[in-house]
Amino acid sequence: MPEYIPLEIPENPRLAQNVIHFARALRRAGLPVGPGRVIEAIRAVEAAGFTDKRDFYWTLHACFVNRPEHRATFGQIFRLYWRDPRFLEHMMSYMLPAVRGVQEERIAQAAEKRAAEALLDGMQPEPPQDTPEREDEATKIEIDSTMTMSAEEKLRTLDFEQMSNAEMAEAKRMLARLKLPVKPIQSRRLMAAHRGQRVDFRRTIRAALRQGGELRDIRLAKPRPRWPNLVVLCDISGSMSQYSRMVLHFLHAVANEKGAGWAKVHAFTFGTRLTNITRHLATRDVDAALKAAGAEAQDWEGGTRIGQCLHAFNRDWSRRVMGQGAVVLLITDGLDRDDAGALEKEMERLHLSARRLIWLNPLLRWDGFAPKATGIRAMLPHVDSFRAGHSIQTLEDLAGAISRPEDLGEKARLMALL
Repeated sequence: MPEYIPLEIPENPRLAQNVIHFARALRRAGLPVGPGRVIEAIRAVEAAGFTDKRDFYWTLHACFVNRPEHRATFGQIFRLYWRDPRFLEHMMSYMLPAVRGVQEERIAQAAEKRAAEALLDGMQPEPPQDTPEREDEATKIEIDSTMTMSAEEKLRTLDFEQMSNAEMAEAKRMLARLKLPVKPIQSRRLMAAHRGQRVDFRRTIRAALRQGGELRDIRLAKPRPRWPNLVVLCDISGSMSQYSRMVLHFLHAVANEKGAGWAKVHAFTFGTRLTNITRHLATRDVDAALKAAGAEAQDWEGGTRIGQCLHAFNRDWSRRVMGQGAVVLLITDGLDRDDAGALEKEMERLHLSARRLIWLNPLLRWDGFAPKATGIRAMLPHVDSFRAGHSIQTLEDLAGAISRPEDLGEKARLMALL
């Protein structure tokens, strides 16, 4: 048996207690923090010291953070717990609904909300001693009476970026039940049929030869149906990371659904480079699949080079995965600062290679959205359908858009604004 090494309590035992409580808050916020990491963090702080705030931050960061998507949540919890003396008031303000209207602020707000929820978990304020119990019950009844919509219905229309930890967990369970059916494509190949659309002369003559040349019956045939491929190009840059995670959960369910109709589901992520994560979707466990995909895609929450990534896809993967009338889903906000002419050229090539190209853009959640960004103006003319992709409801509506070739989404309205 391995030798047991006891944990040495630091000179200031309250520091160890604070590190333990801080680790619990990280675990409630979704970080995989176990007892082993807590022990390592306490020992690391003993070795590095905690007189310098920056050294203290990166010491705990090295012990508790091992995935790029956890950096923002760790940073917010650290700031609220260790650095801000009025952290409780700030946490209560972050628990209130607010819309700031700026993409970067929305990302920070979501991380702060999850951090506040984790730190406030279990902290129930005690009612004043002079408050009658009857009034407290009346207040509860009054609040509950305003809930006129079920929690599941609210969750379907809630923006992914504004969800709390519990709401995201429930949303992932709902996404696992969604389906994305597709209609078969009529191919040129024929198959035998009792009530076919045409005469199969080859089979008819062969049957007659087996009967000594006597033509006794006519063999019929009909077009053999075939199923298209689904190709997904998912933006994992900083402004799209939260939406991409939820879309990949949905995509994992589609890839592992039996009888969905797709010949094969191919998935690619892109930020500053293109990464093929198709083989990871074959893993039955969704958490293991996305963990492996995140480990291979090294550009999570980085910059965006849509034109260069599309060029890499058109050059290296288009002929391999775009056969059989593939349907392409492009999930991105279209905010690209590279050459607009090169981006438009690659989008045109992608559009010509696909049977149908559908663009999901979370920015369509804004009522006043207009195609003002250079990247959006270059990409919009080369898609078949332009739709929102920020909630469960928008992903449910995607099934109807795939089944209806005439569905343009918001493309016609926005093209008039160009």
